[in-house]
Amino acid sequence: MTYNWQQHDWPEFKYRTDGIEADLYTFAEKTGRVSGALQGLREEEQTELVVELMVSEAIKTSEIEGEFFSRKDVRSSIRNQLGLNPAIETVRDPRARGVAELMVHVRNTFSEPLREADLFQWHDMLMAGAKRIAVGRWRDHAEPMQIVSGPFGKEKVHYEAPPSNDVPRQMAEYIKWFNDTAPGGTNEIKLAPVRSAIAHIYFESIHPFEDGNGRIGRALSEKALAQGLGRPVLLSLSEVIEQKRHDYYEALKTGQRSNEVTAWVEYFVQTILEAQERAESLVSFVIEKAKFFDQYRDALNERQAKVVRRMLDEGFDGFEGGMSARKYVSITGASKATATRDLQYLSEIGAFLPSGGGRSVRYQLNIPPIG
Repeated sequence: MTYNWQQHDWPEFKYRTDGIEADLYTFAEKTGRVSGALQGLREEEQTELVVELMVSEAIKTSEIEGEFFSRKDVRSSIRNQLGLNPAIETVRDPRARGVAELMVHVRNTFSEPLREADLFQWHDMLMAGAKRIAVGRWRDHAEPMQIVSGPFGKEKVHYEAPPSNDVPRQMAEYIKWFNDTAPGGTNEIKLAPVRSAIAHIYFESIHPFEDGNGRIGRALSEKALAQGLGRPVLLSLSEVIEQKRHDYYEALKTGQRSNEVTAWVEYFVQTILEAQERAESLVSFVIEKAKFFDQYRDALNERQAKVVRRMLDEGFDGFEGGMSARKYVSITGASKATATRDLQYLSEIGAFLPSGGGRSVRYQLNIPPIG
């Protein structure tokens, strides 16, 4: 098996865009629509939308790699980084802090040229608290960097990256390519989603770090997309990828067999389009959320408002399993009797919609389905 980097035309990627012209047009249209809708939101609603998308990207980019963080920790850390919390909130998980720092840094520096120091800094953020791996520098171990699956002794090799001693050269060429293909560069790729797709597969094929390559590769895709749009992106690529994780890995594996990457570009552009469509739904959710609070704000006491905010923090996919008396007690510290009364009251005023009965009754917020 020979991989893309072992072939004579590496890294001269070839692709066609005739099969995705409609997707590229739709993406441009939807990007403009979301941007316009954002301008119609109040400032606090705009901020909430940006935070929600960043939280989703931070959580999902880690879940793709099998790491699961508290949504509350990630949200608090992002709000800390953006200076949105009146007082710095404590975030105990260093990994949650690290991925949040990465998201904020990528957003704040999207227009700047890519530098080796940026990638090392991102890796340092991402690997906060990690042990037994090289952090903030290229991998340098002598053994092959392989993507494998299967039990010990019967591993199946899906991909083998360039040897570690060649990584510095490969990454110097990658960084030059990234900057040369940026808007105004000497070899500009004008279609931002296409450049984003190639930026990802090119980086993943080098696989320059011991760990964290997928997450940094997706951050690079976001940076490339933002540079093409001229503003930070309003979408979460990783949320869509995580929902169809198998498709992502299969497309990547196939794409790394050749430097003719049309199929990979088509897959990735469609993924970007799905992410943009989901962002459009999120704008609708933020609007409905504002309407909900405007309607019920004066009818909720502090305890009830805390539960409602906790449910809304889960986004438009909702609170998993709905709200129950047990969850209500856990969130508020109220007695079970008080929780039951509150839930009945919230149902009576129309804020909650009950389902089931008896001990299995669950409640969802009375917000129209989104998406």
